[in-house]
Amino acid sequence: MANRQVCGIIGKHIRSFSTTTTQASANALPIQLHGIEGRYAHAIYSAALKQKSLEAVDKDFQAILTVFKQEKGLNDLLRNPLLTKEQRQNAVNELATKRNANKVTVNTLSLLAENGRLGRLEGVAKAFGTLMSAHRGEVQAKVTTAHQLSPAELKELQSTLQAFVKKGHTLQLVTKVDASLIGGMVVELGDRYVDLSLSSKLKTFTNIVKETL
Repeated sequence: MANRQVCGIIGKHIRSFSTTTTQASANALPIQLHGIEGRYAHAIYSAALKQKSLEAVDKDFQAILTVFKQEKGLNDLLRNPLLTKEQRQNAVNELATKRNANKVTVNTLSLLAENGRLGRLEGVAKAFGTLMSAHRGEVQAKVTTAHQLSPAELKELQSTLQAFVKKGHTLQLVTKVDASLIGGMVVELGDRYVDLSLSSKLKTFTNIVKETL
């Protein structure tokens, strides 16, 4: 549970956190992302920044994410290796036409289709959203607990995490419940991760015991 003791432990772990969400300049990214989706998101951000169309492109990709939520089988369809180049391009054209998308967005969709990576579109859209959040000075904190937090616990947790966010930046707290944690919590703040769950501690203890046998 997110009591005062747990919040104190969080504070101890997060003191080394670096909220690297600085306002982007023409030659810098607000944060560094990894993986294929991250590389595409970097390229989109740089292109949109040069075209002064960051907000328009962000709206495009938010709309694309909405389509993925509404069309549950879309991701599987786009990952289908049997899709022809023409079918991929048709899928891109449909997405772009529905949105009347920005040129940067259209070019990105075409590039993904050309490279056979439309199956990564949802991940690319999410990665770009992460960049835009950092661009606006928003720091997302994802906290997973074994039990639902009370309003008082949420308030204390928010206050604890806010202390590690740079002045002028906004903390966005997202919580979810995972009973498999047994107790404690898992905290993701920016690009940092701290596992304070009881299940993790039990796993570590079990591994230590196994090594001594």
